[in-house]
Amino acid sequence: MGLSPVFVAGLTVVILVAGAVNGLAGFGFALVGTMALASVIDPAVAVVFMILPVMAVNLSLARDLSADQLRSCGRRFAPLIAAALVGAVAGMAVLQRLPQAPLKAGLGLVTLAFVLTAQQAVPVPLLAATRDRCFVESGPAMAGVGAVSGLLFGGTNVGVQLIAYLRSCDLSHGLFVGVVAMVFLGLNGVRVAAAAALGLYPGLAVVAASAAAAVPAVAGVALGKRLRLRTSESRRRVVVLALLTAVGGRLLLAGAGIA
Repeated sequence: MGLSPVFVAGLTVVILVAGAVNGLAGFGFALVGTMALASVIDPAVAVVFMILPVMAVNLSLARDLSADQLRSCGRRFAPLIAAALVGAVAGMAVLQRLPQAPLKAGLGLVTLAFVLTAQQAVPVPLLAATRDRCFVESGPAMAGVGAVSGLLFGGTNVGVQLIAYLRSCDLSHGLFVGVVAMVFLGLNGVRVAAAAALGLYPGLAVVAASAAAAVPAVAGVALGKRLRLRTSESRRRVVVLALLTAVGGRLLLAGAGIA
């Protein structure tokens, strides 16, 4: 990954926009940032590059939870978090074996699938029944969702199942944002160590650039939080899903060798 001035400037804009999306919607930083980077650099490098900025964003959001909320939510979602940690490490191990083109196409499909399930304009057959059957708040259900979601998140930075599951748990928007941040903060702490142990970072320059990207990431979140106060939920949803559709479509075309 070359760090020319033009690339650094473009990277900063991508990280700022991804942070603003997260501050606006409460999620989406890793998804938007990773997918945008994966469209121009090696997808495996894009995944590990985003780990440190994602940690910084999650830390800034998790601080909105009180100590009592952290303890109670940690106990409540312990099976989910534990299973996701195991899955995330497994996902990181698989990442280095995946070729670029199929990985790009897979990332694009996952992104577009998330858009399909998150949009509310067109009913998706069997979606509600699947959620009712799988997204129940029990130990086995949490472990199953956590393991599958952790595996996907470890290899792609996409944690849509975790987000969807937590959305189903009747949390207020503020608590939902904080709990999502808490879960992904823990996952990414483990993933940093796993990436280093597995040799997934191409070099120290990438590690340094990844750490530096935390600054525009946090700044973008702060901007998004301000915009959230002035924007309705429906408008927030349209902006986020439109952006993800564009990024997902570009990745899918790139994986197919069309773009």
